[in-house]
Amino acid sequence: MTPAPYHRPGYRITLAGEDITPRINGRLVTLRVTSQRGGEADQLDLTLADHDGQLAIPPGGASLNVAIGWTDEGLIDRGVFVVDEVEHSGAPDRLTLRARAADMRKLLPGKRSQSWHDVTLAEIVRTIAGRHALEPIIGETLGGIRVGHIDQTDESDLNFLTRLGERFDAIAAVKSERMLFTLAGEALTASGLALPSVTLTRRDGDRHRYSRTDRDSYTGVRAYWNDTDGAERQPVIAGTDDKLKDLRATYATEADALEAARSGWRRIRRGEATFELNLAHGRADLAPETPITLSGWKPEIDGAGWIVTEVEDTLDDSGYVTRVRCELKNQ
Repeated sequence: MTPAPYHRPGYRITLAGEDITPRINGRLVTLRVTSQRGGEADQLDLTLADHDGQLAIPPGGASLNVAIGWTDEGLIDRGVFVVDEVEHSGAPDRLTLRARAADMRKLLPGKRSQSWHDVTLAEIVRTIAGRHALEPIIGETLGGIRVGHIDQTDESDLNFLTRLGERFDAIAAVKSERMLFTLAGEALTASGLALPSVTLTRRDGDRHRYSRTDRDSYTGVRAYWNDTDGAERQPVIAGTDDKLKDLRATYATEADALEAARSGWRRIRRGEATFELNLAHGRADLAPETPITLSGWKPEIDGAGWIVTEVEDTLDDSGYVTRVRCELKNQ
């Protein structure tokens, strides 16, 4: 009988296409990958022992490709990171590198001015993606929404896209050579595929934290639009009017204002509760936007739908662990 493969954590790091893992083995102190939703750049923190002084300090801008997971299950690629911080400290001597996801460093350079009038969100995103030779990934929920009018004035495409995402409660980001514009909580990968739901039980974690905020909770969101016929601002409301949060902007049309109010209301409802869990057994398959079902906690926790907003994978002498942060899933 063939013995079962040894279940142990593993990683792979390549520099400029060369696998440097064998040179790092025996020196690894900590490898941490933080994956975040949307425009926040994923981050790599790598600390190596330099007890013999043989480690070279890498040049600025060095690209590292990282994969992490379990050797018997296969490693999962975490993407390309560009080194932008280096520290050498001691004693004992250590080399610490901090790198961020390569795509977000491009920042879609160049400011431009453009007025967008009576267009869909899909048309806007496809136009911007085409300018930068990126593949657009647009969520079905958002793509057909028509924007009455919005101005991009002396503003980079990335900043404009981020602002548009905030207005429509969307994840607006550039990852893996793709331009993402999907509804927050829609649970899509960077390639536009639906993420499968994952069930986590009390036995999977060793520490958890659930938080619910009722203080100053709103019951709805109010936005205003310019009624040119009546020469005055008109309100629209998403939710109920018992305790309203007012949006500062004034929108060109009633439809624009209503969509902004609905987006704001979805954002408030998702943030009413958060859940954080430290998994004693690392899960490289978890990623931001993964739908989560919880089991084994309080009814209020188990009965809610959750979505991952941040994943932190850490590999060190203690083993491989994962920390996930979640918020309420859109209902």
